[in-house]
Amino acid sequence: MSNDTSNPAQILENLDWGPAPEDQSAALEWIARSGETPSHFIGGKWIPSESGQTFPTRNPASGEVLRELASGTANDVAKAVEAAKSAQVAWQELGPEGRARHLYALARGIQKQSRLFAVVETLDNGKPIRETRDIDIPLVARHFYHHAGWAHILEESHPDAQPWGVCGQIIPWNFPLLMLAWKIAPALACGNTVVLKPAEWTSLSALLFAELCEKTGLPAGVVNIVTGAGETGAALVANPDVDKVAFTGSTEVGRIIREATAGSGKGLTLELGGKSPYILFEDADIDSAVEGLVDAIWFNQGQVCCAGSRLLVQESIAADVHARIEARMKKLRVGNPLDKAIDIGAIIDGEHLQRVEAMCERAQSEGIACIQPDLDFPAEGNWFPPTFFPEAPLSSEIATEEIFGPVLVSTTFRTPAEAIKIANHTRYGLAASVWSQDLDTALHVARKIKAGTVWVNGTNMFDASSGFGGMKESGFGREGGVEGLKAYLRNEAEVPGEPQDTPSPVKAIEESDFPDLDRTAKLWIGGKQVRADGGNSYPVLSPSGETVGLAALANRKDVRNAVEAAGKSSWAGMTGHGRAQVLWFIAENMESRKEDFVRLLMDLTGDQEETCRAEFEMAIGEWTKWASWSDKHDGHVHDTPWRGLVLAVHEPFGTAAAICPNTPKTPLISFVSMVAPLLAAGNHVVAVPSVHSLAAVEMCRVLEYSDLPAGALNLLTGNPAELAPVLAAHDAVDLICTFGKGDLSAEIERLSTGNMKVCWKMGTCIDSPLEVLDRASQIKNIWLPHGV
Repeated sequence: MSNDTSNPAQILENLDWGPAPEDQSAALEWIARSGETPSHFIGGKWIPSESGQTFPTRNPASGEVLRELASGTANDVAKAVEAAKSAQVAWQELGPEGRARHLYALARGIQKQSRLFAVVETLDNGKPIRETRDIDIPLVARHFYHHAGWAHILEESHPDAQPWGVCGQIIPWNFPLLMLAWKIAPALACGNTVVLKPAEWTSLSALLFAELCEKTGLPAGVVNIVTGAGETGAALVANPDVDKVAFTGSTEVGRIIREATAGSGKGLTLELGGKSPYILFEDADIDSAVEGLVDAIWFNQGQVCCAGSRLLVQESIAADVHARIEARMKKLRVGNPLDKAIDIGAIIDGEHLQRVEAMCERAQSEGIACIQPDLDFPAEGNWFPPTFFPEAPLSSEIATEEIFGPVLVSTTFRTPAEAIKIANHTRYGLAASVWSQDLDTALHVARKIKAGTVWVNGTNMFDASSGFGGMKESGFGREGGVEGLKAYLRNEAEVPGEPQDTPSPVKAIEESDFPDLDRTAKLWIGGKQVRADGGNSYPVLSPSGETVGLAALANRKDVRNAVEAAGKSSWAGMTGHGRAQVLWFIAENMESRKEDFVRLLMDLTGDQEETCRAEFEMAIGEWTKWASWSDKHDGHVHDTPWRGLVLAVHEPFGTAAAICPNTPKTPLISFVSMVAPLLAAGNHVVAVPSVHSLAAVEMCRVLEYSDLPAGALNLLTGNPAELAPVLAAHDAVDLICTFGKGDLSAEIERLSTGNMKVCWKMGTCIDSPLEVLDRASQIKNIWLPHGV
């Protein structure tokens, strides 16, 4: 403390914090004991790696080796998966109450050993003890408590759902124990068993948790922990007996996993990278917003996927805000993470530190101004100061790429519309913060931002009752809340008479080859009929081989035009009520052309009139059903233990591609049953009907006078085997739906990795209308803290 006692104001201004170290003796004792024989936790036993190889885990604050870890091989993974598979049936049959009691016991055990878990986490990860003690560990216990409740009521809340089976889970190093809880708690609640691979840099808390599983009597094989590096995770993903994969980590690795699981039928949840906007309006409480910014970007050394690393500040207050940020940075304390007076701990590893340093150096070499306070760092360990680039160009690497370090960039905006545009100018969509005292502005901006979580006048708020996950290249699926629970359940059933994915060859002909036909069916793009770009058509044949008519043969250019038209549609901006009215109107106008449709169906299918009338009535029923549901798909208000509300709002994915089943027998209903729910959820649709269907093409004449906005539904006829891969690879398509299983679905999943679009196989599950709408939309959680 300053020796100058003559000026109280100066004393308070220059107040130095004395050291307040946490006792680490119990944690070091456990680390030494547990490291005597480095092992995996498999089938309730501690088993050394088959290879005998180990690797070190280090303290980021000192560089010292804490202990050795077993290096997992593919055979080690196979043993763990077999143990999990053997335990799964008995675990499921234990029933809701039995599983709930085990989850409750884990929650209580974490609380009883909370200080040990916190210190072990800080030693292994380098984050300040205040964060592990006050944030991470309490949230870990909360997740197990919350999911103990879900386990108990699962049969009442989700009576038809079944667990996936064996879940392979891969977690990152930034929140090692919390990510473990996010994944293991819901998986066990639903009756799954788990093989978890912790990050190679931070495996200790997972092994301590494995000991807790032993102590609480969790049945052997229900939870298995295999330590190792990237090849261990790859072996887990590739194991054929793993039924679901859950991964949190980088977008680059997420792409690899998406490709590796394509066509396998495995469930998949990906929570990936982010570049989250922190939007500050001129009417905000600036002092609170700046303090929130400290939490948004310098919490956990900025090594947070949802870190508020992009500051968007209204131009009128930018100079004031930047000055306050610079002043606040100088007061941040960097040092020994076990010191309870420290704000910023150590960077996880020297390799990652070099990456952060290199990105900042490149930005400075480009002439971008950089602000860093002059701080004293410990002699050993991985340290990086809080860093601020106040005027980073929007196109610069530092402003567009995830840094995963304590680095903030800033840009200005003038209007809410400009703020929204800049906020969405990123390939990521994980989280955002909006600061404004005007609730109208805050909620308007929150609804417009493409992100899975938006905090209003707050940041980095999490709870087990609220789902967390991303949009766009930040991944898909949710963890936490009822949405996260559903990720570990499936309602799958075999589909009788499943249609083939790959259609019969489509032979193109020139329209001039059929001069006796008056009319060629066209494509439907942007609200009007257009000729195919290539000018080609193909004959649609009856079962007897006669030509019923011609259909336009779409190509890559037609796909691009359709996707572009979909992206411009106003359909998603309409209310549920407005969409309902249009879908009702489609059914009404279609009904007036019943006889035309029935005659066409008879020609296409060769079926009797009675059968074709039944299919037509089913199609009308689909339009009216989804018209009825489109304004009934309400969100939720989550009951989180915070002063405030969390609004779980359904939003359409955006542009959805529908590859309809290639069936010759039900050409109309196979089209309507896929397209109608996607439209009801607010998506803009690009549909590829069966090659046998002129009935879907006939819908164009109905749509022309049904008030459907241009681009809301676009129709491409042709060979699905050629069109579907183009749609899957298109980065402006956000959701792609197929029907059933097969080689085409596998190719679509592999090609979808460009923008990490969601792939949905319709027809492989028995779903209620609300569950179908859940799949046709995504959840945005908007946090609204209030009170004092």
